[in-house]
Amino acid sequence: MKKLVELLICFLHPLAVVLIWIDLFTRRDIGGAAKLAWAIFSLIPLVPFLYVLTGGDLW
Repeated sequence: MKKLVELLICFLHPLAVVLIWIDLFTRRDIGGAAKLAWAIFSLIPLVPFLYVLTGGDLW
């Protein structure tokens, strides 16, 4: 049951991407290239799923 809940939480990835983009827009301590890289790599939803499915626990 816990694993099912964790997988459902992974579907919140689109919300996380929007929050990352908002944070990137307001940050002044990193350059434009780093912001662009973070913005692109944050689109990859594979990372949270791999973390949960390979035995990682969200809590």
